[in-house]
Amino acid sequence: MTGSTTRIHPRYRWIVATAVLVPTIVAGPYLFLRFATLGDIVGPGGTPRHADAALVLGAKVGDDGLPSVFLQERVDAGVNLWERGIVDIIVMSGATRPDGYDEPATMRDLALNQGVPASAIVLDRLGVDTFSSCANAAGPLGLRSVVVVTQQFHVPRATWLCQQAGLDAQGYYPPIGRRAGTVTGNVREVAADWKAVLDVWTGRGASTEGSE
Repeated sequence: MTGSTTRIHPRYRWIVATAVLVPTIVAGPYLFLRFATLGDIVGPGGTPRHADAALVLGAKVGDDGLPSVFLQERVDAGVNLWERGIVDIIVMSGATRPDGYDEPATMRDLALNQGVPASAIVLDRLGVDTFSSCANAAGPLGLRSVVVVTQQFHVPRATWLCQQAGLDAQGYYPPIGRRAGTVTGNVREVAADWKAVLDVWTGRGASTEGSE
């Protein structure tokens, strides 16, 4: 007796193939960056290797001058690395605007209030996005090694970009917050990771626009 087989109509084969391939392609850079930096990222309470600096990446500052929760967490984590002697200085890298918006200055003030001396803080006011922050650290600031400090969803991209800029880069992130911004951040990273890979592949220079 000859067994029978069920064949998928060619039209439906394309549907099945598309349903599998499209999500794989879309998520490709997201998965790649997490795999590429897997051994270089340390979570809350962990101890990275000693580095020249903690590269704390900027985030939103409110119209009232107060830091967003994400920014406060990043500065706190950077200060923690400095207090433990893991880094020699803290680089506050973020965006500024002519209207007085100044992420690095806000970050500096937060660190000063926690007892970090001004001599241990360096401001990078041209860190308008992650790519630029890494390029500036490796270029004008002359750093060789950094611990990049940002949220868990952002740290693989930030670490990888700094490595591509020629830095000995590790990643460090604060405790993961259970809030809408964390979910949004993970979703946003899918597109941001694509852009990061394309920026490196196309040899983009440091940016003068945008944010993280």
